[in-house]
Amino acid sequence: MHRIWLGAGALAGAAAVALSAWLAHGAPARLDAARLGMAQNAATMLGWHALALLATGLWAERRPGGRLPHLAGGAFALGLLLFCGGVLGAVAGARLGPVAPAGGTLLIGGWLLLLVAAVLRR
Repeated sequence: MHRIWLGAGALAGAAAVALSAWLAHGAPARLDAARLGMAQNAATMLGWHALALLATGLWAERRPGGRLPHLAGGAFALGLLLFCGGVLGAVAGARLGPVAPAGGTLLIGGWLLLLVAAVLRR
């Protein structure tokens, strides 16, 4: 299952680079400063959490049977979808309700799950 987190991390990293490239070259003419900043925040979160997913996949591989890294990976993956999807939806003018805050909460939860996994002894 650790390969899922490695693949998700690679996909998130690719998406972060593609979004950053679009923001650097194609988006500024179409977006006002506030929306450009929101989209840049989504790109930043994608990049950082791509690394978190890769680290989670490596951690899960070294710790067979441990559920916490897998729960963290799930929180990161779903959190990225909700947070970045919600932010980019807002940039496009869609009203998605509290999708982005729910995603952000899941991202925080993923980090806390890694903290618990680091503290617990097996």
